[in-house]
Amino acid sequence: MASEDLQAHVAALEAQVRDLTGRLQIAEQDAAAARVLAGGADRDVTAIRSEIRDFRQATLAEFTAVHEDLTDLRNSMNTQFSEVHNGFAEIQGKLAAAASGQSRILTMLTMLIERGDGQQPRL
Repeated sequence: MASEDLQAHVAALEAQVRDLTGRLQIAEQDAAAARVLAGGADRDVTAIRSEIRDFRQATLAEFTAVHEDLTDLRNSMNTQFSEVHNGFAEIQGKLAAAASGQSRILTMLTMLIERGDGQQPRL
């Protein structure tokens, strides 16, 4: 009986070894698949980082260009507003001179009308 128990015990151990061998093969395949997936994920992360870095650089370049354009526009507008202001000041001076001349003419006409003799008024 000892030899039958031994054979049964060996047979049970052999069955367990086959089972463990099968599980080990599956575990090795899963580990290999996990390494492939991890490698792919690592490449994906590297690619995404590169894309984010490129996007950031492009965005900063665009913001810099927009900032320069706005600065140029502001400087141009300031220059043009200054020219318009100077033009209005010049026109205001000319209108003031014209008003002064008209006032003087009105005074002279008033004096002539009041004198009524047709002689030239003294100013």
